[in-house]
Amino acid sequence: MKNLLLASTLLIAAPAAAEGTLNIYNWSDYIAEDTLEKFTAATGIAVNYDVYDSNEVLEAKMLAGNSGYDLVVPTSDFLQRQIAAGAYQPLDKTKLPNLANMDPDLMDAASAYDPDNAHSVIYMWGTTGIGYNVDKVTEILGEDAPVDSWALVFEPENMEKLSACGVSFLDAPTEILPAAINYAGGDPMTTEAEDFEKAEAVLERVRPYIRYFHSSQYISDLATGEICVAGGWSGEVFIAAARAEEAGNGFAIGYSIPNEGALGWYDMLAIPVDAPNPEAAHAFINFVMEPQITADITNYVWYANANAASMPLVEEDIKSDPGIFPTDAAKANLWSSVAYDSRLDRTVTRTWTRVKTGQ
Repeated sequence: MKNLLLASTLLIAAPAAAEGTLNIYNWSDYIAEDTLEKFTAATGIAVNYDVYDSNEVLEAKMLAGNSGYDLVVPTSDFLQRQIAAGAYQPLDKTKLPNLANMDPDLMDAASAYDPDNAHSVIYMWGTTGIGYNVDKVTEILGEDAPVDSWALVFEPENMEKLSACGVSFLDAPTEILPAAINYAGGDPMTTEAEDFEKAEAVLERVRPYIRYFHSSQYISDLATGEICVAGGWSGEVFIAAARAEEAGNGFAIGYSIPNEGALGWYDMLAIPVDAPNPEAAHAFINFVMEPQITADITNYVWYANANAASMPLVEEDIKSDPGIFPTDAAKANLWSSVAYDSRLDRTVTRTWTRVKTGQ
């Protein structure tokens, strides 16, 4: 009966004209198990759902055009330059009454990338920090292991020891390079090409001890003990912790926002300019902004959301965890992502290639 009532309520909230099939392209491991099923039950719209694990993969499809997708989820800085390239259509906010549920401060922050939030709505948000196997790191580095500092992964003396149990980094140059610049004393929001030499120098010292660069493999590897440290995204580290707990393997996985600061980012729901079914895309955006649906996703994927009305429905251990919903002090120490122009983008790509190959 509860499911029937929920479905009927959501059906009323969805735009009546939406029908057919919705094609979604989203990050991997980034939606509740039953979200799509509930959406179809509420609207009658079938869903094709594909996943990716890097902004660069999504951007290539968006800038090439004719992707076939109705809804995608770029991170805010990539969204900004894709909007400038004409990749997204403006939202019809008359079809999004649930915008009233969104946190105005967070939406205002996201508007720095999309003025007036004209093309996008926050899906989830989080930080890029450090995930670690508590016992293994303590065993190797001792009780004073600097798990709350980028020193854990940017200092060679720590990384050489940790390499025995495995360290990974995100394959995300626009996130890892600014963290290294910040650690070297520079501005992580810099757009000066020479500053990326500082990042390369930091990473060059620890490159021999990095097992791999990947943006999703570390979830399962942290959970199973294949690696002991990952430079990764907040929610995915918490997913790894949950999987380790479910497996009963005794691994306690921690997450820290380094005290030197970290990247805070927004993943945005946006509709490609050539979307085959923009009506269905609007229906899904509105559906996701239902408080219960947003809360269900946060409770499942362990990422913070920007839906103020959902917070009473978010599990207490999640909304009280400072690794998921940062404290005010931690928020003050976060930096924002920056949209790079083509010149700097080439510098970043070349730098990252050298870092990854060790050449």
